[in-house]
Amino acid sequence: MNQKVNKLYDDGNHSVLFFTGLVEGEGIPSNQLIIVDHGEGALFDPGGELTFTPLSIEISKHLGRDSSLKYVFASHQDPDIITSLPRWLLHSDCRVVTSRLWVRFLPHLISNFVSGNMKKSLTDRLIELPDKGAKIPLGDSNIVAVPAHFLHSVGNFHFYDPISKILFSGDVGAAATEAGQDHIPVGDMREHVRLMEGFHKRYMVSNKACRVWVDRVRRMDVEAMIPQHGRPFMGKEKVNEFLNWFENLECGVDLM
Repeated sequence: MNQKVNKLYDDGNHSVLFFTGLVEGEGIPSNQLIIVDHGEGALFDPGGELTFTPLSIEISKHLGRDSSLKYVFASHQDPDIITSLPRWLLHSDCRVVTSRLWVRFLPHLISNFVSGNMKKSLTDRLIELPDKGAKIPLGDSNIVAVPAHFLHSVGNFHFYDPISKILFSGDVGAAATEAGQDHIPVGDMREHVRLMEGFHKRYMVSNKACRVWVDRVRRMDVEAMIPQHGRPFMGKEKVNEFLNWFENLECGVDLM
């Protein structure tokens, strides 16, 4: 396993960890991000069964004794995003944050679960995001849910950390890179486009949706963009290179 754990930000009270290489075999490689602020942790797109055990082991190494996992954020409903949900609910007190469109689908993953000595409905642990987005309090900070609808999923969100200025962009910016290379920041953008182009043309619905999202992100102060698959875009220059490419991409129904 070419597993890497990178600390992207740490000011003593607020830290961001980037996990890669947790999935082996035929499963789609995926990246995970965890943000901890004043002892409260938030995990982004935790993945499926293949990811749970190695990810939970790594998180236990980095969440201090006085820290706890407060949230699991799900950008959308796909198996590689959230099918490990039952185990996170069972083994932590986290609440799950996702689009309001998917809260009635997630119960299909698990009908009930045990929390301590009480059996609770899954809906007691869900936070529904409205289409316009929201701010979710974490420690002394907030995580911003950024609308990214129709960019791979009809109810889709990305998540922005205003302290580290990192945007977790889900499947936007995803690429099929060589095994064990997902922790390495994007270098030559023209070379990287070859690894992104096919996926984005098929899985993003239209150029209009791309442009709406790019306009929204340009109004934010983004220092780094972390997709769920492939390499991160580190620094404003690389983020802008991606935005310039993505806003001009013909995809989805544009190509029918």
